[in-house]
Amino acid sequence: RGWEAEIVTAGSMSDMVTVDPKGILKCVDGRGSDNTAMRGPKMPGGIYAIAHNRGTTSLDGLKAITKEVTAAGHVPSVHGDHSSDMLGCGFFKLWVTGRFDEMGYARPEFDADQGAAAVKDAGGVIEMHHGSHEEKVVLINLVNNMTLEPNEDDQRFIVDGWA
Repeated sequence: RGWEAEIVTAGSMSDMVTVDPKGILKCVDGRGSDNTAMRGPKMPGGIYAIAHNRGTTSLDGLKAITKEVTAAGHVPSVHGDHSSDMLGCGFFKLWVTGRFDEMGYARPEFDADQGAAAVKDAGGVIEMHHGSHEEKVVLINLVNNMTLEPNEDDQRFIVDGWA
């Protein structure tokens, strides 16, 4: 896709901020959002990334992870978008359609709507993105407890590698 990747250091990014416990633990998606609490950790797929990496495929497991993230002091979230509703998260779409099968990851036993409902029922947040993907760069942040906030007018994927 032509993206560039950079390793971010605290000194190289003037807009780096301390993680706020009220900020959502969210997907790396750089599009605009209906949520303004952007000072939480960012990882591909948000809560779905944790479930995927642990091999958790059930709704009960997803709810347990949501509660665990809350207990750790973060606001868990998943997202959809204006064009695909709750299937608007590219990470979840890859997971549920089997794009990770060859890597040995089992598909979730739930669809995007069921996953979002489970996260919400367990105390998480549903975020809705708008606009098209126009990310120009992938920023990989390794500075513990720091993050960057998305800017829909200058989109970038933000990965908090420490999270």
